[in-house]
Amino acid sequence: MQTGKKKAKIINDPVYGFITISDELILKLIDHPYFQRLRNIKQMGMAALVYPGALHTRFHHAIGAMHLMGEALNVLKNKGVIITDQEFQGTLIAILLHDIGHGPFSHALENTLVEGIHHEDLSLLFMQSLNHQFDSQLNTALAIFTDKHPKHFLHQLVASQLDIDRLDYLLRDSYFTGVSEGVISSDRIIKLIDVYKNQIVVEYKGIYSIEKFIIARRLMYWQVYLHKAVISAENLLINILRRARQLADQKVVLFATPAFERFLYNRYNKKDFMKNKDLLNTFAALDDYDIYSAIKVWAKHDDFILSYLSTCLTNRRLYKIELRNEPFTKAEIDNVKSKMMRKHNLKIEDLDYFVYSNKVSNEIYNSNKIGINIMYKNGKLSDIAHASDQLNVDVLNKTVEKYFLCYLP
Repeated sequence: MQTGKKKAKIINDPVYGFITISDELILKLIDHPYFQRLRNIKQMGMAALVYPGALHTRFHHAIGAMHLMGEALNVLKNKGVIITDQEFQGTLIAILLHDIGHGPFSHALENTLVEGIHHEDLSLLFMQSLNHQFDSQLNTALAIFTDKHPKHFLHQLVASQLDIDRLDYLLRDSYFTGVSEGVISSDRIIKLIDVYKNQIVVEYKGIYSIEKFIIARRLMYWQVYLHKAVISAENLLINILRRARQLADQKVVLFATPAFERFLYNRYNKKDFMKNKDLLNTFAALDDYDIYSAIKVWAKHDDFILSYLSTCLTNRRLYKIELRNEPFTKAEIDNVKSKMMRKHNLKIEDLDYFVYSNKVSNEIYNSNKIGINIMYKNGKLSDIAHASDQLNVDVLNKTVEKYFLCYLP
């Protein structure tokens, strides 16, 4: 990683071993409250209810991704790619802060607490705020993060179909869940990347490692990220927040921390964050503990639906879930709803909290986007979808959809 200035910090990472951080600005960013909050946000949302070891955080992931980025940049420099010290530092900062906008429980509650704003939009707002606080020292990082830097390949390392973010989370999530299907050859992939015409390419001898990377990602999605019990838990959490929001709109008093209370009783969107800078600081005070402590208290609330759902989550009585390739018919859904209505004496308008149907999708690879280019010895390039003799182009490009029906036992 880049040589330091005055002090250095060593972090013992369970995946990579000792990570040395010696850049003074990066150390200050890590110590900033915006970044430290990531210690309290789980990387995998509700997955720990299925894989008990999946308790690692966004903080772990960000540090690990920055370490891998340093390795990748050094490989490119050793191959003659010109990367200045400023660009080196800026790329490290861009990957370090790429997930800083995640809210409580990561993807599980995205667009629930704040409507119509992606975590990447919030990450950009946090980075812009930090840039102001650190006297424009993040200008290069911001240019790389937003793909406005002339060296496009640096942005590709931060966000693309073969980026450092994916390399770290596959290895890390595999390690903490114990699911070996996610293990990839990140060292080999990094050693075999290069730059050609301002694009990241992979040397031909790395083609099998890339094939493994794509397959591992597909398997991890269906076995871990979209495991049916994880889907069940996340939808239970979403419906708890939906019910709490409904009660908050009716001015019902609900326990919440000050930061959570603000987002519970008010509706905010992207424009609100742009207009009100204080809103970002309030969001920065939110983490998993705000949500879960409220849910524990709500389990004793007078409202039956909120109380019942909250009790189910705290006691891990998740939705029963059926997952299949075809949509559930209205008759099938109505049949389950009628049973639930009789059992709990529910109103028709409340049934959606107890019976819930939707779909999940998994895009393995998209060759219509900037893909993963394999570079042959003769200098020719070929997208992995065409270069691979193991992966079918039609299968790679197909977005797989599965439909689920959740209902409380």
